[in-house]
Amino acid sequence: MADTVIDLNADLGEGFGRWTLTDDEALLSVVTSANVACGFHAGDPTTMRRVCGWAAERGVRIGAQVSYRDLAGFGRRAMEVPPEELADEIAYQIGALEVFARAAGSRVAYVKPHGALYNRVVADGGQAAAVVAGVVRAGALGAASGGGPLPVLGLPGSELLRAAGAAGLPVVAEAFADRAYTAAGTLVPRGRPGAVVEDAEAVLVRAVRMARDGQVTAATGEEVPVRARSLCVHGDTPGAAALAVRLREALTAAGVRVEPFV
Repeated sequence: MADTVIDLNADLGEGFGRWTLTDDEALLSVVTSANVACGFHAGDPTTMRRVCGWAAERGVRIGAQVSYRDLAGFGRRAMEVPPEELADEIAYQIGALEVFARAAGSRVAYVKPHGALYNRVVADGGQAAAVVAGVVRAGALGAASGGGPLPVLGLPGSELLRAAGAAGLPVVAEAFADRAYTAAGTLVPRGRPGAVVEDAEAVLVRAVRMARDGQVTAATGEEVPVRARSLCVHGDTPGAAALAVRLREALTAAGVRVEPFV
């Protein structure tokens, strides 16, 4: 399908102080959307400013990757946060990143949850509604300056995308090139063997198939539909930048245009 279009996103800015994790400059030369850590699971003001500047220079869309407040656990630990408090923390993170995005001559273009929060809002309607409430609160800033509502990036069929759509926010479904899927179309939890696809060739084949055919083979062998407008490559995977280059080349060779969704 020569008219197939896909966005390529990656998690970036996932360092803190002197500690770095992702090769931000290299990945920003390949991806079209950058999910920037906003300080709750990773990231600090200087890192946020630097990544926003690089993204703006390269025309990469800046997204707020929001999380539970869990620096020690990299946002991957299950937490119980009251909905109103979570909504405020989501708005806070988006607002913090917006400062640096605007300073770079850009803006926060979308929102994507991270880690445990991402997995939680697949099925938890209450937490999903809280995330959406936070996005709406933060989006008021953009609306006041002529911008539209902030799109929400998430798993197809999730409570998050359902709640976002009900609130009038644009929704964008994503797929994961380097994560194993269950037969239900959800991600295999990271604690289980094989949750992360480490074979580079397998990642490339899966990515092209998901983008072009909207299908992926589950860890248990079933064929699963994964209609998505954006494809994620994890920036904390060893060799992520080189893999991203190969992935983009494979998509282009297969007739898939790589373009941002906003």
